[in-house]
Amino acid sequence: MVSPLFLTADIADMVAHAGPVAKAVLVVLLGFSLFSWTLIIAKGSQFSKARNQSDRFLRAFRKGPRAFEISSLDHYQFSPLTGLYEKGLVELTHQAGNGGKIVNPEAIQRALQMASGEEMMRLENKLNWLATTASATPFIGLFGTVWGIMDAFQAMATGGTSMRVVAPGIAEALITTAFGLFTAIPAVIFYNMFLNSLRVFGSRMDNFALEFQNLAERHYK
Repeated sequence: MVSPLFLTADIADMVAHAGPVAKAVLVVLLGFSLFSWTLIIAKGSQFSKARNQSDRFLRAFRKGPRAFEISSLDHYQFSPLTGLYEKGLVELTHQAGNGGKIVNPEAIQRALQMASGEEMMRLENKLNWLATTASATPFIGLFGTVWGIMDAFQAMATGGTSMRVVAPGIAEALITTAFGLFTAIPAVIFYNMFLNSLRVFGSRMDNFALEFQNLAERHYK
């Protein structure tokens, strides 16, 4: 069985002895990978806080007859529902005032829809980078693969067909392919996970908008 330490040393040795083109490809892939993992961690934290704070906000909103009198929203700043609540409450206050009636429920609906769109854009911010990473990095790695194979054929043409001659080019080809996949696979996995979370947030915002409208119409009929 090959020790992980020897495997790591072999990979480091292959990278160190790679040609300038292969090293440039690896640097580009490393940049994609670092930015992608930074984004994955940031988005994971954002979505986790949004889920937890949305649950707490809904409990506060549904607590008795004071649904439209939540004093502070600072504890729910990551929840997309607070954006809908604020925009809906502004329109509701404008129409109903103190004890008045709702004269234009469609305006409240439009305010909630616009707020929902804004919150979705905030949640989706920079996620396209993961999609770009997932689709582009395998081809960047493939470019390094092709270049390494070209180097191997050139070495064969000038130095023969022994393994010692073609090994450097083959090593470049394999290492760039591996790095391309190493960068792309996590981006694909987390991008799909975040897309599923966005669908869930979208459904929760739609449901909350309906709940807000129903409650507003019952209180100000």
